Amino acid sequence: MKPDEIRKLDAYLKRTFGTDTIAVRALPKQNDTAEVYLGDEFIGTLTKDTEEGELSYHMTMTILDIDLE
Repeated sequence: MKPDEIRKLDAYLKRTFGTDTIAVRALPKQNDTAEVYLGDEFIGTLTKDTEEGELSYHMTMTILDIDLE
């Protein structure tokens, strides 16, 4: 993703979740995917989708059963 997209997504997630500890980080050599961190912990990915001419972003977060204990 482009740096301006990363900045906008980062600001959006900080506003939405009410925390400055969330961060969106670009992935080298990836045009459509970025990683999301909460502090130093990886929590998911953001993927850009341009299906049918409309731009949207999808966040995927995996929660392991051991994390729920």
